[in-house]
Amino acid sequence: MTLRRETMQCPCLPQPFTGGFLEDCWEWDINAKSPAVLLSPCRRAVYFHVDSLLQSEATAGVRGTKGFTHGVHYWEVKFLEPPYGTSVMVGAGTKQARLHLGNYTFVNLLGMDSESWGLSYKGTIWHGGRSKRYTEPFYDKATIIGVDLNLYDGTMAFYKNGHNLGVAFTGLNKIGVPLYPMASSTAAETELQLGARSCRFTSLQEQCLHTVLQHLVDKAHIDTLPLPEFIRGQLKEF
Repeated sequence: MTLRRETMQCPCLPQPFTGGFLEDCWEWDINAKSPAVLLSPCRRAVYFHVDSLLQSEATAGVRGTKGFTHGVHYWEVKFLEPPYGTSVMVGAGTKQARLHLGNYTFVNLLGMDSESWGLSYKGTIWHGGRSKRYTEPFYDKATIIGVDLNLYDGTMAFYKNGHNLGVAFTGLNKIGVPLYPMASSTAAETELQLGARSCRFTSLQEQCLHTVLQHLVDKAHIDTLPLPEFIRGQLKEF
């Protein structure tokens, strides 16, 4: 299999995510993925089950580098190949969400338990091991799925090629731990790529904390900042 060069341009954000939204810069996490997942050099593209000598033998997942506890967050995932097989999913989950199931276990990984929430290409949404019909299946190459995580309202909605599909999940502002972007697949040679990523905060304090963190290479550097201890504590929590 020849991995693609990353030439995708970020599409224009849907209208609700333009005014007041800031560009975000997280990517897929090289340290939070299934062994069956390969990332591109800049960690925007993710490839599932890419060994040319093997077919898929498991369910594989990957997590984003940034978890969210405040604000409104929107990101897009482009399907570089038509989805197929038991499950290809996008969504979000906690750090406790599973990232791999082996031994020919093919499941809807996002939403298999209470630690994650996901949308399958077959049009169903999953959480707590339960599914519900949400939208029509999508099988086309280049389909773009947007995830709208609103932690003020506690909702998650999905967009398909810029069209709002409606609220899929509620109560996410009561989870109490960070929620991370996630993707998963059971199918060999699944290719997904991150597109637009943006966020919005309603208070000036949140905006300031976000801006400072965006310029830090590592949260471990917070203690070196010439800021009051109280502010450094807020940065760590944020």
